[in-house]
Amino acid sequence: MTLSEIKSQLPQLSQLTFQLPDGTQVPAHFHITEIGQVNKKFIDCGGTLRDEKSINFQLWEDGDYDHRLGAKKLLDIIQLSERVLGLEDLEIEVEYQGDTIGKYGLEFNGEAFVLTKKMTDCLAKDKCGIPAQKPKIRISELQAAGTGCCAPNSGCC
Repeated sequence: MTLSEIKSQLPQLSQLTFQLPDGTQVPAHFHITEIGQVNKKFIDCGGTLRDEKSINFQLWEDGDYDHRLGAKKLLDIIQLSERVLGLEDLEIEVEYQGDTIGKYGLEFNGEAFVLTKKMTDCLAKDKCGIPAQKPKIRISELQAAGTGCCAPNSGCC
């Protein structure tokens, strides 16, 4: 989800809800403590220079049960961040505290913003020796095609 996409959803919401990948909701007393643009410049394991940018939201919850962040207030914070920081319309990455700080993607299911799992990956598989994934073949198809099969007494073994 991009910054413009979340901004288009917020005005229609009466309640601001975030949901974890396992389906549980982030407690209603959460705060968004940071909104910013992250610029990551790095070299992958194949030696390719890369430059990635994203918008970062940091969700935090603690014992302050009396305050709730509403959709209108979040929209105001996003608009202020755009003016002050000059944010680009990029994909949003959400940080949320579990056992450690987790990083999530963001989607909207029509009612709640859903934190989605993010996975690490090798960006240079072709350069660092990671083999391409082998095609999956059914043994029954091999036998039907008659290729690579040995018959008893055929002398192939």
